[in-house]
Amino acid sequence: MIDARVLATFCAHGGRVAAARAAFGGPGGGEDWIDLSTGIAPWAWPLGDLPLGLERLPEPAGIAALEAAAAMAFGVDDPAAIVAVPGTDLAMRLLAGLIPAQRGAVLHPGYGGHRAAWPDAAPVAHLPTDHDLFVLASPANPDGRVTDAEALRDLAGRMTVVVDEAYADPAPGLCGDASDRLVVLRSFGKFYGLPGVRLGFVVAGRRIAAALRATLGDWPVSSAAVAIGTAAYGDAAWRRAQQARIVEAGVTLDDVLAAAGLTIVGSAPLFRLVEGDAGLFERLARHAILTRPFADRPDRLRIGLPRGSAALTRIAAALEIPR
Repeated sequence: MIDARVLATFCAHGGRVAAARAAFGGPGGGEDWIDLSTGIAPWAWPLGDLPLGLERLPEPAGIAALEAAAAMAFGVDDPAAIVAVPGTDLAMRLLAGLIPAQRGAVLHPGYGGHRAAWPDAAPVAHLPTDHDLFVLASPANPDGRVTDAEALRDLAGRMTVVVDEAYADPAPGLCGDASDRLVVLRSFGKFYGLPGVRLGFVVAGRRIAAALRATLGDWPVSSAAVAIGTAAYGDAAWRRAQQARIVEAGVTLDDVLAAAGLTIVGSAPLFRLVEGDAGLFERLARHAILTRPFADRPDRLRIGLPRGSAALTRIAAALEIPR
C-alpha cells in the first residue's frame, strides 16, 4: 500500500513524473512513463523551424499581435481587453491583488490554484448569493462540470466573477462577455499541448486589463511565447484537427475505462474523472502510468487522454482488462 506521504506528493497537481519515477521506478523495456496526470493534450502544435526570437526582447508590437490573435480565437472584439500572461496560475495570484473582496468564495471541489490565490475565500458547492467575489473553473476541475453561462452573467451583476476557462478551448466560452465584473482566464498550453511555453491570457474590462499590464511590466511573456502563440492561434486548420483528435481519443479511452469496470463520474474533452478503488492510483503507477489522485477521495482519479494504441494497451494491461 502506498505511503500517505508519497501519495500526497501527487495530489497537489499533475506533472510530477520525476517524483513518480523515484517512488515507483521505471517501466523497463526502454519505455518511459505515460503522464496522464495533467489534462494536457498529448499532441503538440508543431513548432517546426519557427523562429523563436530568443536572442532579443519581445517587442510591444509582437505582444499586441499575440493578443490580437488570441482575441480572434476567443471571439473578442477588442484586443485591448486581452492581456498575455506567463501562465494563468501566476495571473490568478496577481488578480487577487487587483480585485478587492471582503467575502470571496471559491467553487469546491476545484483547482487548488484558486484557493492558493484567494486563501481566505470560502469553499462553496454552488453559485453563491452573499459574497462579493466568486472564483470557479468552467469546465470544472476535476469533474468537468460546465456552469451555465447565463447564470454567470447574471451573477456578475451582483459580484465580481472570475471564470477559469483553461479547459474550454476551442470554444469561445464567456470571453466575449468579459468585463471588470466578469474576468475570464484562458490557458494556451493545454489545448495546444505546449504547457512549457507558460502562456495564458486574462480577458477583462479596461480597468483590470490596464492594471494587470502595469503590474506585469514591459515584457510579460517571452519572445518564444509571442512567436509560438501568435502562429498557433492563426492556425485554424490545426485547431480543427486537434479538436477531432481529442474527441476520438476520448471515445477510445471511455471504452477502455468501461471495460475495466470503472465508473466515469465526470469528464471534459481533455480528461475523465473515474471512480474505482483506493488502490487504483498505485496499480497504474506500478505500470508507469501517472494519473491525478485526490487526498479527500482516494477512490477517484483524473485521467488525461493517452496518445496512441501502445499507451492504451498499457492502460488496459494495468487495469487487468481481459483480452
